[in-house]
Amino acid sequence: MVEPDVHPTAIVYPGTVLGEGVKVLEHAVVGKQPSLSPHSTAKREELEPAVIGDGTVVSTGAVVFAGSRIGAGVTLGDQSCVRERVDVGDDVVIGRGSLVENDTTIGPKTRIQAEAYITAYSTLGEQVFIAPCVVTTNDNFMGRTEQRRDLMKGPTIRRGARIGGGAILLPGVEIGEEAFVGAGAVVTKNVEPRMLVVGNPARVLRPVSEDELLDNQ
Repeated sequence: MVEPDVHPTAIVYPGTVLGEGVKVLEHAVVGKQPSLSPHSTAKREELEPAVIGDGTVVSTGAVVFAGSRIGAGVTLGDQSCVRERVDVGDDVVIGRGSLVENDTTIGPKTRIQAEAYITAYSTLGEQVFIAPCVVTTNDNFMGRTEQRRDLMKGPTIRRGARIGGGAILLPGVEIGEEAFVGAGAVVTKNVEPRMLVVGNPARVLRPVSEDELLDNQ
């Protein structure tokens, strides 16, 4: 058994479960409890300890909140943050400075590049690619009216979909399996599987090329 390696400057809260060979690097924090504002829409239930799977690396300055489960072989980049009740599959990469908000699911082998923002209540499938500086949203009311509490929903991004740099996904949109969202696009409605969309608002340009599909790799 390979014992976890926790740097002396890192903080691992009591009860946190670290798998075999986990590395928690300088100034990382694992198992942190959230500090919620009075107006937060996040749930206030008691959280289970954080669980970090075998061989995962929590890089310098990264933060993992209590109540989240991180799979095996995951890389959490420097200064990345994973909030409470997030479920991260195996072999995922979350790049430097990226934030994954609460109550989000990320499928195995998904890659989230630097400085991306994954909003609360999002679902990312298997082998999704999120380019740098992508922004996802979940609140059409932007903090006003109580109605928003029942309608908050982040995007659903299906297996193998790719989201280009700086793209913006509006609340509740669904990006179909193997779809491709071009850099800088603003997605205001659902994208059909295997379609390439570009522009603001995003529009269909053409189908994704057959030689780019996962089954043809």
